[in-house]
Amino acid sequence: MSKLEELKKQLKRGQVYRRDDLSKWTKSVDRHLDALVEEDTLQKLSQGLYYYPKISTFGKTPPEEEVLIRSFLKDDRFLLTSPSSYNSLGVGTTQLFNERVVYNHKRHGEFKFGNRKFLFRIKPHFPSKLSQEFLLVDLVNNLETLAEDPNEVLKNVTRKVRTMDTKKLKHYVSQYGNVGAKKILSPMLNDLAQQDVS
Repeated sequence: MSKLEELKKQLKRGQVYRRDDLSKWTKSVDRHLDALVEEDTLQKLSQGLYYYPKISTFGKTPPEEEVLIRSFLKDDRFLLTSPSSYNSLGVGTTQLFNERVVYNHKRHGEFKFGNRKFLFRIKPHFPSKLSQEFLLVDLVNNLETLAEDPNEVLKNVTRKVRTMDTKKLKHYVSQYGNVGAKKILSPMLNDLAQQDVS
C-alpha cells in the first residue's frame, strides 16, 4: 500500500483537517495534500485548511459550520451567530445577512472558507449557546450597524423586554452588554423591577 493510500485510511468523511493534523501520518505533507486535492479526495477551504466531504444523494456536502470553526480555531470555545438571528426576536429587524459571526477568544477578522464568509470577533465573554436574552443584548450592542431605524427598533425592544425572563436578561446585560447596551437596557429592567414591587 502506498503512503498516500495509508494516509487516506486515516481520514474521516465530514472532517476538516489543518495541514498540521496530517503531519502525524506523513512526512511528505505538502506533496500528499496536493495529490489528495488533485484527485478530489480533499477540498481546500483556505490556506492550510482542508475538508474530506461526506457524500449524500445530492453529491458532496459542505462541512458543518461547527466542525469547520472548531478545526480552524483548534478550540471549541466559540459562539456562532448571525445578524439575521435578530429577526427571530420580533423587534422590527428583517434584513438577511449571508455572513456568520463567530465570537471567540483567539481570532479577529474576516475569513473565507470555500464560498462561506465568517466574521471572527474576539470577546472576553460570551455564553456557550444562543438564547433570546443573549440575542437581545447582542442586538443592542450592535444597534448602530443595523439598516433599520434604531429608534423604531428600541421601541420594540422596550416591549420585548417585558415578555422576557428579567432575571436572566439582567444577568446577560451585566455579563455581555457593552456600555451603550447597559445604558439602554438597565433602566428598562429597573422600571420593570419597580413595577413588580408596587
